[in-house]
Amino acid sequence: MTSQKRRIGDRDVHPIGLGCMNITHAYGPPIDESDAKNLLSHALDIGCDFLDTATIYGAGRSEELIGEALRGRRKEFFLASKCVLDFRDGKRVIDGRPEAIKAACEASLKRLRTDMIDLYYLHRPDPNVPVEDSAGALSELVREGKIRFIGLSEMGEEQLRRAHSVHPVAALQSEYSLWVRNPEIAVLEACRELGTVLVAFSPVGRGFLADPPADPATFHQSDMRLSAFPRFLPEHYPANLALLDEARAIAGEAGCTVAQLALAWTLAKGQHVIPIPGTTKRAHLEDNHAAASVKLAPAQVARLDAHFAPERAKGPRYSTAGQATVTTEMYDFER
Repeated sequence: MTSQKRRIGDRDVHPIGLGCMNITHAYGPPIDESDAKNLLSHALDIGCDFLDTATIYGAGRSEELIGEALRGRRKEFFLASKCVLDFRDGKRVIDGRPEAIKAACEASLKRLRTDMIDLYYLHRPDPNVPVEDSAGALSELVREGKIRFIGLSEMGEEQLRRAHSVHPVAALQSEYSLWVRNPEIAVLEACRELGTVLVAFSPVGRGFLADPPADPATFHQSDMRLSAFPRFLPEHYPANLALLDEARAIAGEAGCTVAQLALAWTLAKGQHVIPIPGTTKRAHLEDNHAAASVKLAPAQVARLDAHFAPERAKGPRYSTAGQATVTTEMYDFER
């Protein structure tokens, strides 16, 4: 299988990367660590060469697994991690102070068993620290040779431009899928203008954009989808499931799975878009990776755009607490 690579930083990577959150937390108990390491190794084996992790994933364990599993293959992949969002004394904290960012980077380098991180994001905006100060700390880490490029996550156009005025922002990570269209308000175009990659997380809708879709009745009690993402709740999810009929029909026309359709749709939104679906299963990893070869006709993209119009999704994207930690733009009907 061949597919046109996409540029992030100074490297051409496969158009679909791998998000490394749910191997250690979020959607229930972590998978067996030997299985997680095998999954990471298999990702490189099939040509998936952009891995995205964070300090907070598994309280650092996701980074450690990457370091342990792939230490001898470091040159084979573009490595991204994130700071600012962390756990301290069992509680989630946001700390964008320059000194905290530098300390977090040192800890991540050790866990990842590397001397340089290719892309280092501010995972969330810190309301108590100007984004220019946080971006300045990342810029210093670039000069020190500890990171190569800087990124932002879950921030809007204003903070993107402010950070970019301090140091070029190589990537902005934001939730983007058929189910979550908010980047189209402002940051999708702003990224194109600034030469910034839009890294689309949860492009398969946290398992919603699949066939069969995720079933909340089977979720473990620790699964964040039961508490942090209201669209999976009983009062919203059945209405959301009704949206999938058209996705199945178009997937049939395109000769792909629904998950591949969702990924192909994100790829159709611009050469500067790179989705990073996460998974714990080898079959899903391979299915996602192969989506890079799915080509949708403009008419199919337009049908999906219309059918999954933002106002048709039922329920807020985040819980009230979750929404308070991001500065991504919202549609008027969401306010």
